[in-house]
Amino acid sequence: MLTLGMFIAGLVALIAGAELLVRGASKLALSFGISPLVVGLTIVAFGTSAPEVAVSLGAVLDGQTDIALGNVVGSNIFNVLFILGLSALITPLVVHIQLIRQEVPILVGTSLLLLVLSLDGRISAFDGAMLFGLLLAYTAFLVVQSRKETQAAKDEYAAEVQPAAAGSWDSRLPVQLLLMAAGLALLVLGSQWLVDAAVVFAKALGVSDVVIGLTIVAAGTSMPEVATSVMAAVKGERDIAVGNVVGSNTFNILGCLGLSGIASGGAGLVVPEAVLNFDLWVMLAVALACVPVFMTGREIARWEGAVFLLYYVAYVAYLILAAQQHAALGTFSAVMMGFVLPLTVITLVIVLLGKRSASAPPHA
Repeated sequence: MLTLGMFIAGLVALIAGAELLVRGASKLALSFGISPLVVGLTIVAFGTSAPEVAVSLGAVLDGQTDIALGNVVGSNIFNVLFILGLSALITPLVVHIQLIRQEVPILVGTSLLLLVLSLDGRISAFDGAMLFGLLLAYTAFLVVQSRKETQAAKDEYAAEVQPAAAGSWDSRLPVQLLLMAAGLALLVLGSQWLVDAAVVFAKALGVSDVVIGLTIVAAGTSMPEVATSVMAAVKGERDIAVGNVVGSNTFNILGCLGLSGIASGGAGLVVPEAVLNFDLWVMLAVALACVPVFMTGREIARWEGAVFLLYYVAYVAYLILAAQQHAALGTFSAVMMGFVLPLTVITLVIVLLGKRSASAPPHA
């Protein structure tokens, strides 16, 4: 019970820390005249991934590199299969054309790059620096691209990211700096509690640190994304729900693993064989699955959301069976690989072809 309490307290501290950090940094940036659009694309967009960054960095500094890697890979799988699945069940999600043409291909590319970098069994400090450099380049690209946005898009960001009103409690520089400091402190403290509790869970359940990172820690650090996407779906802001997940996954790979790789120094992040042979491929497959799903009428239907959720349940079930070397593992794997996956692929292809035929102009 004490460990569970530590885990929950760590999770609360992470979420509160991310909120305070984003609030302070946003108000500070706006006070210096940075546009709401740029603040929204950088500070606010990356704020939901602050818990993943804190936990992964904390795990590396504690020598628990398996948790750091499992956290990122597991979060990316959780974000697409669970969060988008749950959000689509609430209401069919609209997919912006820019996501199909630009953001999803970038996510697929970064997922493939991570797989390639992992083939030698570790993410070195150089690999981490390269990933983080790509994040800086990607952010700069988004900022430059944002200048071409329509006035309506700029107004939408201005409504969501507003500067502190004159005379308000958070309009003063010392308060903004204090918010940022408090947010960082809570992130550090929360990550420490969460990692410590995760290690205890792993030992008590008889599973590896990486399995705990892929499941419990990944789901826990993704709670800000859950809240943001589900609330966006409930409010009818269906494009925000999808964009939040895709952008967060890209940041997780480039930012979280980039910083974690740098922090690991000469030792690098060791990639467990099980992660290299299975979980990284699942993460890549999940990113690739977004392409046909997003293209079918440019929305994620409720039945597609249900399929995503069922696949996440199946993925977690596989991890548990594999960790315990359960007798049912072989049968479960055979059913998934021989029946469920092929049936899903065939269904998606048929739906995609049907949508294209329906949208094709009639011949004269």
